[in-house]
Amino acid sequence: MKKDISAYGLGATLYMPATRRDIVDTIVTGKIAELRSLVICLEDAVTEQDLPDAMENLKGMLVALSKSKLRHKSVDWPLIFIRPRNAQIGQLVVEEYDLSAVDGFVLPKFTLASLADWSAILAKTHFHWMPTLETEDVFDVNSMQELAASLETHECRGKIIALRIGGNDLMNCVSLRRSREFTLYDGPMGYVIKMLVAIFGSKGFALTAPVCEHIDDHSLLEKELALDLAHGLVGKTAIHPNQIGLIQKALMVSSLDHEDALRIMNSSKAVFKAGGAMCEPATHRRWAKSILDRVHYFGVTQAPSPAAASPTMQVHHR
Repeated sequence: MKKDISAYGLGATLYMPATRRDIVDTIVTGKIAELRSLVICLEDAVTEQDLPDAMENLKGMLVALSKSKLRHKSVDWPLIFIRPRNAQIGQLVVEEYDLSAVDGFVLPKFTLASLADWSAILAKTHFHWMPTLETEDVFDVNSMQELAASLETHECRGKIIALRIGGNDLMNCVSLRRSREFTLYDGPMGYVIKMLVAIFGSKGFALTAPVCEHIDDHSLLEKELALDLAHGLVGKTAIHPNQIGLIQKALMVSSLDHEDALRIMNSSKAVFKAGGAMCEPATHRRWAKSILDRVHYFGVTQAPSPAAASPTMQVHHR
């Protein structure tokens, strides 16, 4: 079965250290409900002393996944990505590991300077890219404009599913850790995310939202998810299975937005009123397309009537 590779198809992307021994079982048995994509990480989630073990474990996992994939060709697995520690390890993995079960690579500490290295490593492969913006130069508007312009015309453009925003690394650049009381948007990252969306989103790149590291604070996660969507981000990094359902519930589309999107895509009028708001297809069409893409993957939440005593949620998949 050919997988549908889309930025919206990522949903909540679960990061798992390559030292874990249960990753194959998690993938093959579908142990984690609703898991759409995962990243096997060799970078920050693995200490330097554990790297040899992680590399050996990854090699064994990939062989096991390859064999399982051959036995069960119709299996509906989540998208699988590898996050190498650096370009050198990325090249080693590409050249020496069995990657037949892998969909792509998350490229750490991605910069314009590293573009040539990653392009050389992955040029002759089918793998999709998810470069991670997480270095000091992300704070430099000129550097990001230069990177976006280069990626827009580069031969890798068609392979880039989304750019990932590395919130924790970026906070580390300014000697901060995210607050337990405020969303990521209430500090310097609020500016950074707005700037990245303006620069990369305007060139058609999708961006995913940083992780909420306060795993058990679902209220904070829900607040942040609302702001992620308001900024046009398409998915979010997860570090615990209990975040996945919340993230993907947030990615569902309200019935009002769904109706507006359908009207905008199908209307012959230049301007019309719907739901108390102006709809203008010439300026709202890209928004409407993104809404319908979300509906395809996550469905629609049916708003309850005002008289309903106990609101319920209905999901409609296209």
